[in-house]
Amino acid sequence: MKYKFESSNICCISVQSKKRGLSLDEKREKMLQIFYDSQDFFLLKELEKSGPKRGVISQSVKDVVQSLVDDDLVFKDKIGTSVYFWSLPSCAGNQLRNIHRKLDSDLQGSKKRYAELVEQCNTLKKGREESDEREEALDELKAIEAKYNELKDEVGQYAENDPAIFEAMKKAIEVAHASANRWTDNIFTLRQWCSNNFPQAKEQLDHLYNEVGITDDFDYLELPAVSPVCPVEDQMPEGNL
Repeated sequence: MKYKFESSNICCISVQSKKRGLSLDEKREKMLQIFYDSQDFFLLKELEKSGPKRGVISQSVKDVVQSLVDDDLVFKDKIGTSVYFWSLPSCAGNQLRNIHRKLDSDLQGSKKRYAELVEQCNTLKKGREESDEREEALDELKAIEAKYNELKDEVGQYAENDPAIFEAMKKAIEVAHASANRWTDNIFTLRQWCSNNFPQAKEQLDHLYNEVGITDDFDYLELPAVSPVCPVEDQMPEGNL
């Protein structure tokens, strides 16, 4: 007697035979049930042996238990060199009640804040009802803001002639000038010291100086004269005054 199987039926049977893996939440429930059923203390290696009996592979037991510890659903403590884990149904109940109280407190606080904001919003709406006068006031405000931005941009064009900025730049130039001449003085002092201590190397030293830019015309910097800044109104055409 011969039997004939269609390939589609075989594929269907093969797919249905595969078991779906447990999700993390399902693994957590399985591991918690181990604690609740025994109400005992466990070492990690003991949990790794008990986990597969509940459908949790031993390789994932450590991570699952740690997630329960992080959520305060499982407790652990080190006694000597060993770390023990435990959890009681009453502990989980207390934890859930604490979470519920916190969430309820947050909810009440949010409701109170919402009521305050609604009241504040209604208060701010008073006197801001839509009207022709309000519309005109808003248009006037927009025109003033546009004029302000225009004047601000115009003032920015004369920023380089701002006396305060000019004085700050002048002081910065003076500091830079003094620093440059201080280093020039240090270079002259160093050259004199080398000449006094290594007279036989004069030619080599002169060659070195020339390579780094210290030539015969190397000297102190002169601070250029700075013309005073004229007031802005003196630079503008008379028609704009």
